[in-house]
Amino acid sequence: MSVKTILLLGSGELGKEFVIAVKRYGHRVVAVDSYDDAPAMQVADDRRVISMLDATALDAVVHEIRPDIIVPEVEAIRTERFFAYEELGIHVVPSARAANMTMNRKAIRDLASAELGLRTARYRYATTLEEFRGAVADIGIPCVVKPLMSSSGKGQSTIKSIDDVERAWTYAIDGSRGDLKEVIIEEFIRFDSEITLLTVTQHNGPTLFCPPIGHRQERGDYQESWMPHLVRPDLLAEAQQMAQTVTKALTGSGIWGVEFFLTDEHVYFSELSPRPHDTGMVTLAGTTTLSEFELHARAVLGYPIPSLELERAGASAVILAEHDSPLRPSYAGLELALALPDSEVRIFGKPSTRRYRRMGVALSYGQPNADIDSLRAHARTIADCVRVVIDGDTAP
Repeated sequence: MSVKTILLLGSGELGKEFVIAVKRYGHRVVAVDSYDDAPAMQVADDRRVISMLDATALDAVVHEIRPDIIVPEVEAIRTERFFAYEELGIHVVPSARAANMTMNRKAIRDLASAELGLRTARYRYATTLEEFRGAVADIGIPCVVKPLMSSSGKGQSTIKSIDDVERAWTYAIDGSRGDLKEVIIEEFIRFDSEITLLTVTQHNGPTLFCPPIGHRQERGDYQESWMPHLVRPDLLAEAQQMAQTVTKALTGSGIWGVEFFLTDEHVYFSELSPRPHDTGMVTLAGTTTLSEFELHARAVLGYPIPSLELERAGASAVILAEHDSPLRPSYAGLELALALPDSEVRIFGKPSTRRYRRMGVALSYGQPNADIDSLRAHARTIADCVRVVIDGDTAP
C-alpha cells in the first residue's frame, strides 16, 4: 500500500472524524482552515491556516503539499480551482465537477430540477432587494429564504408575513459565505418529515444507501437526528432513485448527504452535500456497519465496502455553546452524561465559542427495533447533562 497525502479543506468536527478514519488506514493528512487549532487539525499530521476563498493562497498550499487527494469539507472554497488541480493529476473528492456545483445552491438546484427533472419546491433567485420582493410575491407566503452559499443554517429563515420580507433579505445576505451575494426563495412545502439519505458512490462498486436519517432543525441548523427514520417503502425507493440519479450526474466517489422532504404522496429533493453530513453524526452511535466517516474514507481511498447494514438504532443531540468567547472552553457534566446507560459523548475541541455554536454531540443507541422516540429523548437527556463552561463561569 502506498501512503497517500490528503489535503483536507475545512477542519471542523466532520473533518476531524474523517481524519481519524483515514489515519487508521495509514495515510497522511494536512488539514486546512481559516483559523488555527480547528478540530481536524488536532488529529492531522500537519496544518495550514489560510482563507480558502483566496485562490492564490489555495494554489500555494496545493503546490507546496502536492497532495494525492483533495477532500473539501466546507463551502467557502474557490472550488473553480479544482478543475486545474484535476489536470495536475490530483484526485478531487468526489470530483471537481461535483465539488464545484454543490458548493452553490443555484447550481445544484438547477441541475436537479431543470436538467434531471427531480421533484423540488418551486424556487426563484434574487441579487437585489427589489428582485427579492418580486420573487417572494411570485412564490407566495410562507416561503423559505437561504443564501446560495452558506453552512449550518446561517442566513436561512422562513417568511411568514409581509413584515418579514426585508428582515429575511438582510439576514440571508449577512449569512452568506464568500463573496456570492445571492439568495434562493423556495416554496414552503408542508412536509410530514425531512430526511437525510446518506449515499455512497464507489469507483468500482454499486451505489449504497444508509437507512434514512430523520432530523430536526432550529434556526436552519441541525439539532438532533435519528436512525432509522420510518419511511414508506415506495417513497424510500423514490428517494434512493433520485439520490442515485443526481450523484451519477455529478460523478465521483465518496459519501453524499442527500436531503429530502416527505409528504403523504411525494418525495421532494431539497439539498445535497458531497461529504459527510452533520445529521449523519448519529452513525457514530454504531447504527451502521461503518460510520459515515469510515464509509467516506473507504470510498475516497478506493477500498471495498462489502456491506452496509443497520446494526442498531440510534439518536444524536447537539451540545451548544450559550455565549461568545475567544477562550477555549471546558466542559462540565461529562461524568453525569456517561453514567447514563447506552450513552456516548463526542466533544469536538473547538478553540472558542459563540452562541448556538455546535461544541459536541450526545449519542444514544439500542437494538435495531428500539423505540426511536425513547432514544431521541435519551440523547437529549445526555446532551442536557453537559455544559460548555467559559472563563468566569462556574459549573453547577
